[in-house]
Amino acid sequence: MQCLFGFVFILLLLRSGVSEASDCESGAENQPKVARTIWVDQSGKGDFTSVQKAIDSIPSYNNKWIRIYISPGIYREKVTIPYDKPCILLEGTHSSLTTIEWNDYNETSESATFSSFPDNIVAKAISFKNFYNIPPAVVDGNNPVVPAVAARIYGDKSAFYNCGFFGLQDTLWDVEGRHYFHGCYIEGGIDFIFGSGQSIYESCAVNLTLGKYAPEYPYGFITAQGRNSSSDPSGFVFKTCAFLGSGETYLGRAYGPYSRVIIYRSVLSDMIVPAGWDAWDYAHHEGNFMYVEHGCRGAGANTSGRVPWMTQLSAYQLSEFVNLSYIDKDGWIDKLPIQP
Repeated sequence: MQCLFGFVFILLLLRSGVSEASDCESGAENQPKVARTIWVDQSGKGDFTSVQKAIDSIPSYNNKWIRIYISPGIYREKVTIPYDKPCILLEGTHSSLTTIEWNDYNETSESATFSSFPDNIVAKAISFKNFYNIPPAVVDGNNPVVPAVAARIYGDKSAFYNCGFFGLQDTLWDVEGRHYFHGCYIEGGIDFIFGSGQSIYESCAVNLTLGKYAPEYPYGFITAQGRNSSSDPSGFVFKTCAFLGSGETYLGRAYGPYSRVIIYRSVLSDMIVPAGWDAWDYAHHEGNFMYVEHGCRGAGANTSGRVPWMTQLSAYQLSEFVNLSYIDKDGWIDKLPIQP
């Protein structure tokens, strides 16, 4: 993973030239509804055989929810939802049956299988996979693990229900904005949930695969959160999740000088190294971090060996992050056309 804050800034400037889309229109009594459905089916029975072609067919600045239903299958394509196409629901049959996959690698800004740029995007029951590192390619007798992003999420008010994210390094780039992940499966080995998103991961399974695919690495890192200042609202909150897998790993390392990760009432297996957290390039600035573990259980939940700069929050302070209001003060989740 590389420091790409400059790249993100440039994209924000480009985005400023696009008219901001209003919230997607709702139906009677303010109930969210889907205006129409586009069917993607590889056998030719639907409207399109490609997910990208279905997205391309939606008019720019659309403000009504449009469902793209994706039939079971492995769709080998890179998929991008551009900034000017909000209000899209991608829906598969099941994350084990509907997969979008590719095998690109390079800088994180180029390798993603799935990229979502606009606000108001929902995905349900789909897996996003970058299989370049699975297992790592052998180069000159070595197995180098390189950035190979499965999904990158830019837009505000984006939700993912029962989705899968597969990769090894930099699997899920939670770039920026408010995001909600519910019942998702995320696997990887190094910095595989990273970025500056303001996100809640609820009832998700986080699976370390470093021991399976790259056992020569002594340990991995699950998160790399990039909060930049004390006023930056971003942070990753893991609520009632399960952290499992093979190999050894830190819960996270600092991708920004005010990095923030909260793990709440989750199960931590014995793969978690005793120290738990790493300052990375921000050593001697640990007082700015917010790394919290509260009410967790499992063989890796013992905090007696953790770094001394872990944060302790009061019940009131904790509630500010673990309640949905942390990402949803304006009620956008209830306005989505689909729920968990």
